[in-house]
Amino acid sequence: MSSNPSVLAMRDTGPSPEAQITRDIVKRGIIAAPALFVVSWLVWGSDGAWSSAYGLGLVLCNFMIAAGLVATTARISYALMMAATLFGYILRLGIVALAVMLVRNQPWVDLLALGLTLVVSHLGLLFWEMRYVSATLAFPGLKPVISTEEANV
Repeated sequence: MSSNPSVLAMRDTGPSPEAQITRDIVKRGIIAAPALFVVSWLVWGSDGAWSSAYGLGLVLCNFMIAAGLVATTARISYALMMAATLFGYILRLGIVALAVMLVRNQPWVDLLALGLTLVVSHLGLLFWEMRYVSATLAFPGLKPVISTEEANV
């Protein structure tokens, strides 16, 4: 009998790079928010600005829920993490759709501004974050920050 655990029983006990990356995405979303709101206000008026604020809130919550699911389930088992990733995506997509459906007839909602904010901010924040993510096993998560003293050596 082998003492190696089953692949389905394997789990992660190390630090959670998902949480670190998501905090960085949320920080960048907050940095970009004023520009997004101003552009939306200029194009669609106050309804566009409110719609963009609502859309950006949905996007940032979506990222935080996704990271929370992965970080929590990875500590239990990789199989559960894979299931949570797949079914969590479908569930989160449904929640975003429901959140839009609940407000679509409100007087402050501009659906074009809301829809564009959802799509552009999801993709924009992910592409922006790609510059800062380290895709190596040595530094999972964000790339390490090199001080000017270390860079000159």
